[in-house]
Order: sequence, then structure tokens, then C-alpha cells
Amino acid sequence: MFFNDFIWFLLWSFYFIAYLYVVIVIITDLFRDEKLNGWLKALWIIALVFVPFLTALIYIIVNGKGMAQRAAAARGGVVPESDEYRPSASSSPAEDIAKAKALLDAGTITQGEFDALKSKALGNQYFGA
Repeated sequence: MFFNDFIWFLLWSFYFIAYLYVVIVIITDLFRDEKLNGWLKALWIIALVFVPFLTALIYIIVNGKGMAQRAAAARGGVVPESDEYRPSASSSPAEDIAKAKALLDAGTITQGEFDALKSKALGNQYFGA
């Protein structure tokens, strides 16, 4: 008996939390929508309070496409990758070692760092990483 009650409790808790999430998404979308005036936004919120399930269902059916567009606009565009952010791939381990040697000679890196870069360059050659 207790197990059945617990399962029902979990099920209803899930439904309630999912419904709260939908209501929060709808209210957020209402405030993002620039086409609706304040009175219509207030009317949707009042309807959400008094007839919540039906109002949420109607709102998603009527404004579903617009909700997706406004959510995408709120996220903003993805930052395009460009070559200046990406480290250039080396063509050979010899080039990597030569660059590391130049850094060592200039005093930019220590002997230990040079050894690490050299072993990394040689490791890339054998393991294809």
C-alpha cells in the first residue's frame, strides 16, 4: 500500500513540476512578445491563474511558433568560429620542435617546458593525436 502511494506521489509531483515549468515558460514568453500590448498580457496571466491547464494548452497551440522564435532570439546567435581563435595545426613534429627551440633560445620558456613540448610533438607523430 505504501509503495503505491509513493509511486502516485512521485507521478503527481512530476506532473506538477512539469506544469510549473510550462507556466514559467509561458509567462517569460509573454514578456518577450513585443506584439502584445499590456492588457492582452494581463488577460493571458489572469486566464493562467483561473483556468490554468486549458489556458496553457491554448497559448502553446496559438503561439508555439512565435515562442520558439523569441526563445532563439533571446539566446542570441552562436559565436562563429574563426581561424584567429583556433590554434593552427602543425604540419610536422619538426616544425613544432623548431618553434619550441626558438622560444627556448629567446628565453620565453624553460628547458623543462621545451622538453614537454618536444615530447608532445613526438607523441603526436606516433599516436596521431
